[in-house]
Amino acid sequence: MNTSTVTATYGVTGMNCGHCSQAVTTEVSALPGVREVEVDVAAGAMTVTSEQLLDEALLRDAVTEAGFELTGAV
Repeated sequence: MNTSTVTATYGVTGMNCGHCSQAVTTEVSALPGVREVEVDVAAGAMTVTSEQLLDEALLRDAVTEAGFELTGAV
């Protein structure tokens, strides 16, 4: 069983509350291979732990679906 993971941090704009954080977490967590999502609303950042590096376009779509904008890896 492969237990290796990749962790990456991305900027997300437009979040300002716990509901925002939950919306982003829900959408990104649904992506294949995602194991953990941590959102820091104050910093405008999201850290994703996944089985492999995620396609940024898929990640961007998930964040957009939640109502926010992915600004890219930080």
